[in-house]
Amino acid sequence: MNNHEKTRSVSRWTTTETAKMALVTSLYVVITVFLAVISFGAVQIRLSEMFNYLTLYNKRYIWAVTLGVAIANLASPNGLIDVVVGSICTFFVLLFNQWCTKRIKHMKNKMIVTALVFAVLMFTVAGQLTILYQAPFFYNWLVIGLGELVSMTVGGFIIYFVGKRTDLTK
Repeated sequence: MNNHEKTRSVSRWTTTETAKMALVTSLYVVITVFLAVISFGAVQIRLSEMFNYLTLYNKRYIWAVTLGVAIANLASPNGLIDVVVGSICTFFVLLFNQWCTKRIKHMKNKMIVTALVFAVLMFTVAGQLTILYQAPFFYNWLVIGLGELVSMTVGGFIIYFVGKRTDLTK
């Protein structure tokens, strides 16, 4: 066993991997907060959701995106509840999506499934808004789910083409 292998077995992620995760977390936060007017509320088009697709390339990004959601949601008008509920739900949806897509071979198909999974599972956000604002659940779910589908579609094109030029698995 060489030194790199020994170090690798001791630490979970290399410095390079950690830096990549930090970059994704930072980008998620910056894009969400910069576009806060469309990132929070009953109508959400959170373009930073494109980073969900990175988990299809490498599972380490599950942590990066989850942390990005937690930090970005500090800017949410819903406060700490959005930080806790949003990040926990994101983590479990990313894990569920990984399970749903693990046997799919083609990246385009994985991305389509991912967009649909995230749009459908926006019932968590709809439920939160229903509890906080007594807003109608199914209407919230529809509007937020459609916003997520728009975000994931736009982001999907971006990540897909970036993935064609850059190896996102590393």
